[in-house]
Amino acid sequence: MTIAFAGGGLDRADPVRSDPARLAVLTDHRARLLRMDGLDPVLGADGGLEWGTLAEAGDADELVFLGLDADANEHERGCFAAVPPELAGSVAPPSPRLWGAMAAMAARDLATYAGARSLVDWHARHRFCARSGHPTRIAKGGWQRTCTDPACAAEHFPRVDPVTIMLVENGGRLLLGRQPRYPARRFSALAGFIEPGEGIEDAVAREVLEEAGVRVRDVTYVASQPWPFPASLMIGCHAQTDDEAIVIDTTELDDARWFSREEVAHAMTGADDGAFLAPPPYAVAHHLLDWWLSR
Repeated sequence: MTIAFAGGGLDRADPVRSDPARLAVLTDHRARLLRMDGLDPVLGADGGLEWGTLAEAGDADELVFLGLDADANEHERGCFAAVPPELAGSVAPPSPRLWGAMAAMAARDLATYAGARSLVDWHARHRFCARSGHPTRIAKGGWQRTCTDPACAAEHFPRVDPVTIMLVENGGRLLLGRQPRYPARRFSALAGFIEPGEGIEDAVAREVLEEAGVRVRDVTYVASQPWPFPASLMIGCHAQTDDEAIVIDTTELDDARWFSREEVAHAMTGADDGAFLAPPPYAVAHHLLDWWLSR
């Protein structure tokens, strides 16, 4: 299955990050700069990402090395994104306008943008050391920040927050829930962040019990999705349960219900006259439902 934001768009070239000489060579005239409007992508007439030259970085003194690409002559060229000094970063969900733009983007562009957005956002929100409070500077081509205080010199790395998102099944029915921010009648898979000291299976069991009062068993992994708002990894799972009674945590969910295979199949056609509205195609929850129906 092709999942939005996944698949990788560039060669991340890890050895290059630790080689200042090679990084410097890659900032030659062939280098490309990903054009961004804050954290949003700048798109061309064809709906794809727009690239410019490093000269367009302006007063941005921090460049993030996104990876390697090849030009028309198969020459290696570096791809970068700038971290403007005025950028504050954001943990807000994407706007409807941004989703509309991303819906037209090719899978490779979406993957490139996901990595760039998460990295640029992380740099904008981590300009100071969490240990000493001193300013940090960019290192390893943007894949690290280092405290400028010699007595501290702490190294900080871009973070990824793991989230479990799970289908819970009982006798051929699925447990789906509604968050308050969802559009009317939309239901999706339950989800929650993995907490310190938890494995994936532990987090699935805890989140389902907390949100819906249901105890699960036989947790299995299905698929994952990078989610760059700001930097999560959605870990799609499936679990079985013998519980039928639902006890909703109203601080997390507006509603939670059991849906039959027929109801799920109808919702996945995109119809708006069924028992619920399915999650959109760019969400991993949509792929989980499709996977479940195809079993």
